[in-house]
Amino acid sequence: MKYFYEAKDSSGKTFSGVFEAANRDEVLDAISAKGLYATALAEKEAKGVGQMEINLPFLNRISPKEVVMFSRQLAIMIDSNVSPAEALDALANQTTNKNLKERLARIASDVRGGTALSKAFSRYPEIFSNFYINMVKSAEVSGDLPKILERTADHVESEYDIRSKTMGAMIYPAVILVVFVLIFTVIMVFVIPGLVKVLESTGQELPIATRIIIGVSNFFINQWYLLLILVGGLVAFFWYYPKTKEGKDFFDSLILKIPIFKNFFRNLYLARFAENLSTLIAAGIPIADAMEVIADLIGNNVYRRIILDARNRIIKGEGVSYALLQHEKEITPLFVQMAAVGEKTGRLDSALLNIVRFYKREAEVFIGSLSSIIEPVLLICLAVMVAFLVAAVLLPIYQISTTVPQ
Repeated sequence: MKYFYEAKDSSGKTFSGVFEAANRDEVLDAISAKGLYATALAEKEAKGVGQMEINLPFLNRISPKEVVMFSRQLAIMIDSNVSPAEALDALANQTTNKNLKERLARIASDVRGGTALSKAFSRYPEIFSNFYINMVKSAEVSGDLPKILERTADHVESEYDIRSKTMGAMIYPAVILVVFVLIFTVIMVFVIPGLVKVLESTGQELPIATRIIIGVSNFFINQWYLLLILVGGLVAFFWYYPKTKEGKDFFDSLILKIPIFKNFFRNLYLARFAENLSTLIAAGIPIADAMEVIADLIGNNVYRRIILDARNRIIKGEGVSYALLQHEKEITPLFVQMAAVGEKTGRLDSALLNIVRFYKREAEVFIGSLSSIIEPVLLICLAVMVAFLVAAVLLPIYQISTTVPQ
């Protein structure tokens, strides 16, 4: 039987083709042997119109919430003495997400065949991060899989909540900005040109505000393609450049220097760093190994370099707090002090959790006040723009009315 497959390698490059095998498992084994992981697999056979199956990736995207729910359910079932393979089969049958269903069924098959759970998860890095896989690997050694799965789920859920709150705080200001741009464009293209004809027919010299508005209106009407090119160029720049090494380095450094926002991002990265490190240490993973895992998960190249430098210092025998003290600009004194206390008491994971709670509260307070910060700024900008438009329209009308013979 022939199967059509799509797969990706560790760098994200996509491959596709047709593979002939007796069953799906043989295809998946062959794909894995090439160092790839399957993203889509289907029998290659002719189907009638009524049998066509629509499978759009964005409709079946596996969200962090689904990973959280899966982790909690798996923890409960394993804690109830259900074998991992049986638990995975049951969860695969329950989920409505086709992508997740297919992957869980494959993981269950691998585990049933003797593959370690962490290795089976590692075949799907688009779902299970290095952090997740290392946590499961430590659980396999300690034998406390349910507890560690719960803690991992808490971590994934916490990361998702912060990200959701940040995006939610930006929605309202973004909507206001889009509406304003649309209204401004309509005024420039349809309202101002008609007004210009009336004002120019008087033969009077127009105020500077009116001339500026007329110039902007003419640009919108006659050179709109330049505006389109500019917007397209900016979108392409901000979409593709951050994906390059130089671009990511630039933007990762920039967001830590932006007034108002720099402390928020610093707190966010420090909370992520502390939570990941605490969770991995509590799971029994050596600090140096934990730091290496966290460096790839932190999401910022500035902190990635700091964490890797600290890891190298720890390997040489330096303490965690001393290693972090060398980067006092990015690592706050509070973080270093709490790490030092944790090292002295032998409870570094607990000390780090205190840091997490503090910085998450700081981040949540900022997110809560973000709308109240942005809204007044937007309203002031809108008020200034409206006042300028009104002045540009009313001033020439007032001049005409005052020069009309009585």
